[in-house]
Amino acid sequence: MKSMKDVKPVQLGLNSRFKFKCYPGISCFTECCGRIDIALTPYDIIRIKKRLGITSAEFLERYTRREIDEKSGLPLVFLRMPPENNHKCLFVTPDGCTIYTDRPCACRYYPIGQATLQREEGLGGTEEFYFLIKEPYCKGHEEATEWTVASWRVDQEPDLYDEMNREWKAMMLRRDSDARQAIDEKKQKMFFLASYDLDNFRRFVLESRFLDIFEVAPDTVQAITDDDIALMNFSFKYLKYLLVIEESLKLKEKVEPVQPAA
Repeated sequence: MKSMKDVKPVQLGLNSRFKFKCYPGISCFTECCGRIDIALTPYDIIRIKKRLGITSAEFLERYTRREIDEKSGLPLVFLRMPPENNHKCLFVTPDGCTIYTDRPCACRYYPIGQATLQREEGLGGTEEFYFLIKEPYCKGHEEATEWTVASWRVDQEPDLYDEMNREWKAMMLRRDSDARQAIDEKKQKMFFLASYDLDNFRRFVLESRFLDIFEVAPDTVQAITDDDIALMNFSFKYLKYLLVIEESLKLKEKVEPVQPAA
């Protein structure tokens, strides 16, 4: 199966139409759940690790692999599809996905792919578009059920994921050569911690000298202590500071920001 990064996208709009239906009993059922790169976002990881009742570190160790993105220099996390599992997702059984209601955003969209592009200089912000993924083995495209991209989005419910992922995706678009050269191993390590390993990022913020160095409001400290979504949104502020995107945090004193222990 081709990786999604090998697909040549033809841009689709919300009103673009396609035919597709996937269900238990179709001959290719779950074939799309193997031999493919499924990149995870911070919100994906929050949903799945809560579903499993484990920490972010345990989830990352058991179910993911990581690599450095060549363009941005930032670490990416993918679901593992080990050869001993026939190169399939570890959450897939012959009966389907065992975490279906908490499946990643990329899985929700399939067979629609979603891309985020940086707007041209002067326009600002990002632009999202969609494309159809049509693998030769997939029989779902031969079904009569017709959708628009908009109606598929309503059915698969990725809207909350899109909202939660948008700010983080924008940071991942820092792919110019100057930005790439500025991402050293320490920044890669901190980006990984703040993006993916949120339980340990919480410990880093609350138990290190972080709060002695950065000005963080007491209500924010309380929120990130108790709530993963508040912690994720705070991590985005830290990442913008780390990547010198904006001065999203204020130092209490002119010292080097604290780094986690090796």
